[in-house]
Amino acid sequence: MNRRTLLTALLLLAAPLAALAQWPTQPVRVMVGFPPGGTTDVIGRLVAHELSEQLGKPFVVENRGGASGTIGTGAVAKSTPDGHSLILVPSTHGTARALYASLPYEESDLVAIGLVASTPYVFVVHPDFPAKSFGELITLLKASPGKYNYASTSPGTAQHLGGELVKKMAGVDMVHIAYKGTGAVMPDLLSGRVPMMFENLAVMTPHIRKGTLRPLAVSSSKRTPLMADVPTVAETGMGLEGFEVLGWFALLAPAKTPANVVQLLNAELNKMVAKPQIVAKFAELGAEPLSGTPERAAVFLKQEQDKWGRIIRDAGIKLN
Repeated sequence: MNRRTLLTALLLLAAPLAALAQWPTQPVRVMVGFPPGGTTDVIGRLVAHELSEQLGKPFVVENRGGASGTIGTGAVAKSTPDGHSLILVPSTHGTARALYASLPYEESDLVAIGLVASTPYVFVVHPDFPAKSFGELITLLKASPGKYNYASTSPGTAQHLGGELVKKMAGVDMVHIAYKGTGAVMPDLLSGRVPMMFENLAVMTPHIRKGTLRPLAVSSSKRTPLMADVPTVAETGMGLEGFEVLGWFALLAPAKTPANVVQLLNAELNKMVAKPQIVAKFAELGAEPLSGTPERAAVFLKQEQDKWGRIIRDAGIKLN
């Protein structure tokens, strides 16, 4: 290699490093496609705060709610891919393509930076409900198809789809009752008017501790340390082996965001979720940290979209 060729190669290597040293040149927007106050917003603000602290540069949350987060996702997907626009998406990102007739973005408009956290759900029943285990529940549902109702906070949510997955895998029938949010469903759940549902661990834990609701199973593939004495749905057997429903959160950016920015953000994200104080904050939200490469995150997102696409199509669920 002659001197000129070597110099050219060194300059090509140095160019991405120089660009990375200059990034970000302005505050980085972390979009949250939901109103302030919910779990997605809280985790989005944790991510923005920790990245600001770790990189010494400003990361600012912007809330743009609507259509299960797809409006905010569309805004980021169409943003300039310079590393200054990111979005924290929850598990509704894995169902949106199947639920909506059209979306303001294509999956190819986005690139995964990394996974952040997952939230298993717990299946609870009213204390007077006759089933004392998830196996007893399945036996009861098989004996009385269509007799029992289960609640969700709205159509197309993980709470709804978890019930549909139980129906499909176990070959049972129960009736879905959709409410408008957790606040609306709780009075009927606590009174027994609607006897059961999947819901976030953090939401249900106070009621379980009081004895006003009884947990039958968690939706993760393995028992969660956040509720270690409660078995998984999959442990029930009866056709439910392999059952898993997770809420999850991932950080994405517009496609063509510089690869070195994606890799840097991924490394910082992995550093963040390993911090004991972040693990503790996640636990308060009923969440557990996730980590890994951008490639792992991309594979995970595709698997979730494929899995829930099949369930949603089979159940005939549409939101528009």
